[in-house]
Parts: sequence; C-alpha cells; structure tokens
Amino acid sequence: MRIVSGIQPTGNLHLGNYLGAIRNWVRMQDEVAAQGGQSLYFLADLHAISQPHVPSELRENTLEMTAALVACGIDPDKSVLFNQAQVPMHAELQWLLSGTARMGWLNRMTQWKDKAGKNREGQSVALFTYPVLQAADVLLYQATHVPVGEDQKQHLELARDIAQKFNNDFGAEDAPVFTLPEPIIPPEAARIMSLRDGSAKMSKSDPSDMSRINLTDDADTIMAKIKKAKTDPEALPSDKAGLKGRAEAANLVGIYAAMAGISQDAVLAEFGGHGFGKFKPALGELLVSSLAPINARFVELRQDREALDAVLAKGALKARELAGPTLASVYAALGLVR
Repeated sequence: MRIVSGIQPTGNLHLGNYLGAIRNWVRMQDEVAAQGGQSLYFLADLHAISQPHVPSELRENTLEMTAALVACGIDPDKSVLFNQAQVPMHAELQWLLSGTARMGWLNRMTQWKDKAGKNREGQSVALFTYPVLQAADVLLYQATHVPVGEDQKQHLELARDIAQKFNNDFGAEDAPVFTLPEPIIPPEAARIMSLRDGSAKMSKSDPSDMSRINLTDDADTIMAKIKKAKTDPEALPSDKAGLKGRAEAANLVGIYAAMAGISQDAVLAEFGGHGFGKFKPALGELLVSSLAPINARFVELRQDREALDAVLAKGALKARELAGPTLASVYAALGLVR
C-alpha cells in the first residue's frame, strides 16, 4: 500500500485543515507504516505558481507549513515529506502525460470553472493543466490509494482516466505502466465551516481572521474567537436532527465532536437544552487543550530553518529514488531516447 497526498503551502494551517485532512494523514501514516507500506506527503509549491503569488511568501509559507505538518504529527521517519520543487520529475511527468490527457477532460473540471470564472482567457495555462500535474503527483509514485475530499474526487477520476488511457496506448497488457489509484474518503473526515458563516467552509482566504481557528493561535485568541463565533438564540437540541437549519450551531457541535472523537449525538446528550453560554467555554477549553501541544511544537520548529530544510531535503531524496523507475518506464513506453 502506498498513499500519496499533497497540500498547497498557503500559510498557516487552520482547524479545518487539521480535522478535515491532516489528522487523518497522521492516522494513515501510522497504520500504513505498521502494515509495511509507505506514505508520501508533499507541499504542492509547483501548484501554487498556477495563480499569482509573491515568491518570498511562497518560500516562507513552504517552510511554515512543513513545521505545521510535523507539529501535527507527520513523522519524517515514517513518511516521505517533501516539496514538489525539489522533485522536478513531477513537472517532467506532467509534460509526458499531456500527450495523453484530453482538452475535453480538462474543460469539464469543475474547479477550473470555479477558479477561472468568466475570465477564462486571462487565466494561466498552468491553472488549466493543474489536474494533469495532480495526476502526475500520484502516478509518479505508483500510488495505490489517495486520500481525497469530495471536492477532489473528480481530479482523482481524471488521474485514473489518464493512467488507463496511457496503459492502453503504450503499456503491455500484462505489464501496465501505471497503477490506478483508489480514493480514500475517510467517513470521519470533518467538514469544518467558518465561525462567521456556517454555510461557508473555514478558509485561509477569508478576509476575517475571526472566521477560523489557526493552529498558531494562542489560548486567549482561541477562546476569544469561539466566544464571538456566530450562533443563534436557541438552546442546543437533544439530538442531531434538531440541528437542521441551524448551520452555525451544527458547525460548533461538529467541531466539538470531531475534536473529542465522539458523535454529535453524544455531544448533544451532554449539552442539549443548554445555551451557548455554557457550550462555547467548553468548546474553547477543548480546543485549547488539544491544540496547545501542536502550537508549542510549531513555534519551536518554525525557528529552526536549518532543520526544516533538512526534513525537506531528506524527503525529496527519497521521493526521487521512488520516482525514478516510473519515469524511466514512461520514457521507454513513449519511445523516447534518454
């Protein structure tokens, strides 16, 4: 079993990143390692240049997110942790797969439509071909499984389509060039919403810092944000069904359940009938106690640039070793002389 997943280095991780993806990465890392498999996690800095960016900020964000991932529990001795730019084979394979990917497939990508908006002609070519690089990211390592959220399922399906067509066109029937990766959609993955709008995902891009809990927030900041989180005047219901139509209440209950590792009904069994005046302090204290070790480790790591560079360099070396045989097979299958 080989798991591959990436995350864009856009700055501080927030609670949505942690509960929605990173915590599951840590869990899978340990489970896969126990089974003798491998987990590869990368900072998608090549993806980041598909849209306008500030080079100095990208560099700093890459190191900052490396520190955050390690602080959250990604162990460079158990997983291969690296950034794309140190493994140019990602971009190399993207070009080689561009002869197999089809314009129609890319045109149907919903994220392309969403990000491009009405100004498609003004977007970068990289934004349009972004899914081909995503396919290269996983096919390069013969990934057997890729953890994805619902919004990324279409991209993994594209990777499988590209791999299947390449195998059909250039591979031997008994020796396909690429493994077709399977999705892992953890049923317990939490969908964390904004503290200011229960209908919008918690996001780094939200202009209001009060909309999210950053993993770098100290205890006082976390408590203040939870205290000011949007709610309604009604008491909490006694079961999950009672949260229907109450987006903000459902979000806070969902955060508590995800962080405590219990069901929402279990949360409501304790707090049902009570107002947010009792529930919010309890939620804030849970977040503070759970995130304090991550925050402390992050602060320590972030100050040691040399150690972070070493982590990425070590991971990139291993990634290049794993990617080499696949790339050689692709060149040979295409009839390219190296």
